[in-house]
Amino acid sequence: MAWSDELRGMHARLRKALTLTQEALASGEPVEVASHDLLLFCHGFCTALTGHHEGEDRVLFPAIAAEHPELRETLRKLEQDHSMIAYLISGLQAAVDAKASPGDLSRHLEGISAIMESHFRYEERQLLTVLETLALDAGPDVLGPL
Repeated sequence: MAWSDELRGMHARLRKALTLTQEALASGEPVEVASHDLLLFCHGFCTALTGHHEGEDRVLFPAIAAEHPELRETLRKLEQDHSMIAYLISGLQAAVDAKASPGDLSRHLEGISAIMESHFRYEERQLLTVLETLALDAGPDVLGPL
């Protein structure tokens, strides 16, 4: 298995899930309906993104650090991003639960989107070459539930 392909594929699926979440919010439905759709999409998206980052932190990053100690600082930065994204996701989930306005929900999604995209691009630039040859005895589900 090429872990670089798995990572790129997971990032593509998470980007699509975020787009679906944003489309549910922008659909023009009454706030209650849009919030219901958003809650469904957000639950799936937020769960998938959180699972993806937990799998990286728990399994993938330690395997990379063991084979490529020179990347430990890069991995530390990526883990910091994971913490920031988790914080933003908890804010979005609280806003959905509080039935926030579409504008507020959209701002939460924009923040997650900006950090997530920056994180994915940095991660791919820094790790894809390493992931081409990484020997890891795990299934692709280590990268999350999507």
